[in-house]
Amino acid sequence: MTWTFTSDVEEYARAAEPLLLRDPVRNTMPLTVLRAMRAGLWGEDLLLGWLERGGEVVAAASQTPPRPLLLPDIPADAVRDLATRLIEAERRVPGVSGPAEAAEAFAAAWWRPEAGRRSERLYRIGALRAPSPAAEGAARTAVAADLDLLVAWNAAFQEEEHESVAFDLTPLVASRITREEFLLWEACGEPVAFAGVSAPIAGVSRIGPVYTPPALRRRGYGTAVTHAATARALAGGATEVLLFTNLANPTSNAIYQAIGYVPVADYASVAFA
Repeated sequence: MTWTFTSDVEEYARAAEPLLLRDPVRNTMPLTVLRAMRAGLWGEDLLLGWLERGGEVVAAASQTPPRPLLLPDIPADAVRDLATRLIEAERRVPGVSGPAEAAEAFAAAWWRPEAGRRSERLYRIGALRAPSPAAEGAARTAVAADLDLLVAWNAAFQEEEHESVAFDLTPLVASRITREEFLLWEACGEPVAFAGVSAPIAGVSRIGPVYTPPALRRRGYGTAVTHAATARALAGGATEVLLFTNLANPTSNAIYQAIGYVPVADYASVAFA
């Protein structure tokens, strides 16, 4: 049983991608991050690892500083062994994110105390239903002229979710605009909300983030743009459409279920002191 670590994205992909693709729904985040790394994003001080047992890869992990360690759906004993290896290597790990059981196993084995936690739920679309009542306005694809607005709104979303924003979001947002992965909801000719919609990986697309400025909430714009993004993903060939919600926000959990999303599994993000 051996964990292997590298900073070479393609070496990691050769080892870990087949494992991740066995369940592209539960492993949606690691697969999305792998695609971003291949595109040249998040390339500094990478930690990319996989665990082999009997010549077979059975676990993987990745960290793209300053972001937390990201875990796929892997066994708890492999997670504990990973924590031991990283402690021995004196690797700085500001937090961990992944399926709840895996994230909690790592946090329990890590040497620093927990400083905060966000509990999330992964949903998949069942039968997509139109919002009722319908919100005023319509969706459009974001373009290059929307870059500054979307950088600001992505940063505001992350701050509300207590996620780290100690890095420039511009390259990530610009790349997603280029791939037509952002929808804006407009009312009276002005943007009032947005949603990300990722290009499919193994048939799986994910909605997020979804954000409406505080002054424009409770008008149905977030629900409307989520519905529009979901419909676009399905029309574009996605066989599964997913999204994550913060369990501390009962409103978002309720509105997504109202348009047809059903729970898949719980996830957690744990920050360390």
